[in-house]
Amino acid sequence: MPLARQHGMGIAEWRQQLARGEVSARELTERHLRRISAVDERVHAFLEVTRERALTDADRIDAARAAGETLPPLAGVPLAIKDNLCTKGIRTTCSSRMLESFVPPYESTVTERLWRAGAVLLGKTNLDEFAMGSSTETSAFGPSRNPWDPERVPGGSSGGSAAAVAAGECVAALGSDTGGSIRQPAAFCGVVGLKPTYGRVSRWGLVAFASSLDQVGPFTSSVADAAEILEVIAGADPRDATCLREPVPCYREALEAPLKGLRVGLIRECFEQQGLAPEVRASVLAAAQTLQGLGCELVEVNCPRFDDGIATYYVIAPSEASANLARYDGVKYGYRADSAESLAAMTARSRAEGFGDEVQRRILIGTYALSAGYVDAYYRKAQQVRTLIRRDFDRAFEQVDVLLTPTSPTTAFRFGAHKDDPLAMYLADLLTIPANLAGLPALSLPCGFDAEGLPIGLQLMTGVLQEALLLQVAHQYEQAARVMTTRPSAPLAA
Repeated sequence: MPLARQHGMGIAEWRQQLARGEVSARELTERHLRRISAVDERVHAFLEVTRERALTDADRIDAARAAGETLPPLAGVPLAIKDNLCTKGIRTTCSSRMLESFVPPYESTVTERLWRAGAVLLGKTNLDEFAMGSSTETSAFGPSRNPWDPERVPGGSSGGSAAAVAAGECVAALGSDTGGSIRQPAAFCGVVGLKPTYGRVSRWGLVAFASSLDQVGPFTSSVADAAEILEVIAGADPRDATCLREPVPCYREALEAPLKGLRVGLIRECFEQQGLAPEVRASVLAAAQTLQGLGCELVEVNCPRFDDGIATYYVIAPSEASANLARYDGVKYGYRADSAESLAAMTARSRAEGFGDEVQRRILIGTYALSAGYVDAYYRKAQQVRTLIRRDFDRAFEQVDVLLTPTSPTTAFRFGAHKDDPLAMYLADLLTIPANLAGLPALSLPCGFDAEGLPIGLQLMTGVLQEALLLQVAHQYEQAARVMTTRPSAPLAA
């Protein structure tokens, strides 16, 4: 049995079978719990499996169905949650020693909405520490592995969530995306990953990395399932001042609308990247041809400052991280060093011992960028470039409806490939970061495989709050290309 699974039953099909009594929520939950037991020792997608909670949730759904109650939209759907989203009464560690024993006294808005919609919690998934990384190698509890080849990374920072979906350990999972942390692992693991518009989904209860960039979104096996999840988690939240108040449309209704006449923009700068693998470039351009065959018009567009995104991001994100992580002082909660001669010494030791190398590196970068004498040269300058990047996108969307790029310059790399070169690791997010800087919705979905049988990801972007259009184009491509039904066998057997 391969570690990477063929697509199983979608949420809509599962809902119909449950309503007809052909399968129970407990049966579906037990099926996924058995899968976790069978493969997760090798995949290490989960930090904690909430078996008893899952079965209790499932039994509650079955009892409601037996009583003739109207079932909520995600009734009985087994989900996994990235471990930087607070879950009341369940450890939330951010894959860090700093929060190893932290049990939140409250529920995040997005998970609260999932449970209200009937979803079943299977457990919490692994990530790069405090979501800082592109490979899940910075997790304090060991890396997750790519189900297509366990010698390769699943991407990051939401690598555990992507791997769990790809390995068939859950129907869907939540992740967070600050600079590509949903889309890049989705590409590496051959699943769908959606980053909504900034503010479309509440960040209440998401442990902050970079507050002006972070956004929560789903990993799924299909675009239709991503639409289902987004409908549930999106919408206004008075507890998050950055959350948008616009009503949430029925994203599923737009999926089947024809694409004829839509203009798809190919960003020239993305296809001229020096590190772009030829197989990735060819596969993404072939996907563009598929969209053309569906009635889209292909247009080459320029975003001159696209390449400035990564330098801009690695000033803004570490600066916000240094401020957000200042609260971890060893006093109120989190890791505390055993002994120290003063409060200042205790705080310094607690942070040195509680945070891993990559987190400390980014705190130092951010603190330097915000320091007196440098804030104008670095942080404020980066914010000005961010505005220019957003204006490039605005001009591009005057010419086209959707933008198309590769998700990542390469397919999944081997563990340790960038161990001694942080800059090379940062470049893994080269093509995803600009959407975060501009606050745009973006989605990655599979569009092919390289010579080693590893998935290749296609990235689509639309204008602010145009998720319905984004999902429509992605769904139509998915149905036409049927990439994952004609894929090669996964390299390793379970």
